[in-house]
Amino acid sequence: MTNSPTSPSPTPTLDNRSAFVLVLLMWGAYFQNYTDRQAVFAIFPILREELGMSDTQLGLTGSIFLWVYGLFCPIAGQIADRCSKRAMVVWSLALWSLVSIGTGFAQSAFVLLALRAAMGISEALYMPAAIALTANAYAPEKRSRAISFLTTAQICGTVGGAWFGGWMAQRGMWREAFFVLGGTGLLYAYPYYHYLRGINEEAQVETKKSGSRFAVGDLVKVPTYLLLCVAFPIFVFGLWLLYGWLPSFIHDKFGLDLGDAAFVATAYMQVATLVGMMCGGTLADKLYRVTKASRLWMFAVSLLLCAPCLWALGYTESLMATRIAAVGFGLCSGLCIGNIFPAAFEVVPSNTRASAVGILNFCGAVVSGFAPLLGGAWRQTLGIEFLLGGTAVAYVVGAGLLMLGIKFLFMRDYERIH
Repeated sequence: MTNSPTSPSPTPTLDNRSAFVLVLLMWGAYFQNYTDRQAVFAIFPILREELGMSDTQLGLTGSIFLWVYGLFCPIAGQIADRCSKRAMVVWSLALWSLVSIGTGFAQSAFVLLALRAAMGISEALYMPAAIALTANAYAPEKRSRAISFLTTAQICGTVGGAWFGGWMAQRGMWREAFFVLGGTGLLYAYPYYHYLRGINEEAQVETKKSGSRFAVGDLVKVPTYLLLCVAFPIFVFGLWLLYGWLPSFIHDKFGLDLGDAAFVATAYMQVATLVGMMCGGTLADKLYRVTKASRLWMFAVSLLLCAPCLWALGYTESLMATRIAAVGFGLCSGLCIGNIFPAAFEVVPSNTRASAVGILNFCGAVVSGFAPLLGGAWRQTLGIEFLLGGTAVAYVVGAGLLMLGIKFLFMRDYERIH
């Protein structure tokens, strides 16, 4: 028997300290999630030389990962809503660490791309369960801050993975980089498992199981959630275009070495994103007392502010202007990153949260998977700057759709749940 779609959110049973330790340990695993997936983008020139990969194949390293990741996210979400989320996050960590080690042994483009697909499967198991565990451990008025803190790991992991990959590649040790990353994940799995095992099985961080029904049946009945499934892919398309091709774009445009190009492409933007995320989470939680649509408002405003920064990243002619644009994009994008999933949790049943995350990730990954692919296919013709400018226009359209949703859809969906 399943919960009614109008089931109220569960009251957290973990004390503040236990909830923080739970999220802190998940932060460590999520950090490794992003270092392992991101390191490959910093070594494109080496892969082009050593494995003979074309620009299109290099783009596929991101696209295949995202498409497979997106395909498996709804499946992972459904499993997490029915089974133990705590077990899923540990198994996911162990599996993607083994895949990372395997990447260091790749001898051809085909094997590397196959391992990127395997990475997509193994990492898909993590995100829906981790976000749902975090949301369930905190009350609604603290939820954006908690999830913002957790997702700062993706910022640190993006910078760390890109820098470490570029630094090791510069020294002729790109394979050893993946051995180190994978081995670190396997070592981390033990304390991670030990703490999570100590949480009572009946703790409401797991939430009541969703039963035999597919959660998608409840989710497609929520118009505001469906709107998020449109706006979120627009947002992450821009992110993955920058993640996948900005290091090489800066390397080619300004003549920097691989390590410096990866640092400029990630550090400025991601440090600013870190600040924006914490500010966005805190501000959304405070505004939640004024309007329950605070998280949707943060998303819409973020898209509007990001648009001119995306355009500037493509068309500015100086390295300093590029750094400023990267900081601006990071700060503005950070305002919404910690609020996207909490915005969905305001309008979906509590026992479908992992599935809601999984389906959002599916929509985002399918669309954003074209970003690194198009970057590789069009790099020599239309250019990365053209893609950045077009994405800026899409961001403005996405912001407009969210504002219409807040006005006409949100309150009815919110009242249906609460």
